[in-house]
Amino acid sequence: MYVCGLRIGEAVSLRPRQIDAQHGTIRIIGKRNKERLIPLPAALLAAMRQAWKTHGNRQWVFATRWEQGPHVSPRTVRSAFDDACAREKVVAFTPHSLRHGFATRLLEQGVELRVVQLLLGHASIRSTEIYTHLTEPIRQQLRAKLDALADGLA
Repeated sequence: MYVCGLRIGEAVSLRPRQIDAQHGTIRIIGKRNKERLIPLPAALLAAMRQAWKTHGNRQWVFATRWEQGPHVSPRTVRSAFDDACAREKVVAFTPHSLRHGFATRLLEQGVELRVVQLLLGHASIRSTEIYTHLTEPIRQQLRAKLDALADGLA
């Protein structure tokens, strides 16, 4: 969910046919049946293949243990996530926080807001603008750019 900026429902309902290993992409069908292509890092592909092998379900990437059963439920993922957060004493963090982290880190790395909008599947740029808050890395980048701009003025 974090590495691709997926919503919980998009992650749990991921089907093997949505993954294009050759081109390194995942085809996501998001809200209002809107399709988007997300880059798929090789390390994540390897981890997903390993997870898929553990349950043997040909229909879902993240399935229950039954060979022909349903995909893992959002409730199960939330519960496991909450348990992990409690174990690590992390508070006020939800699975959706991973999506926020994905967008924030992309912006910190200099990815254009419009590209982040496309990756998240937002219809409006206004929905994506909430991620443009000043994080410390962005502040430092801004400070360096302003220092460079001010060089020679004194």
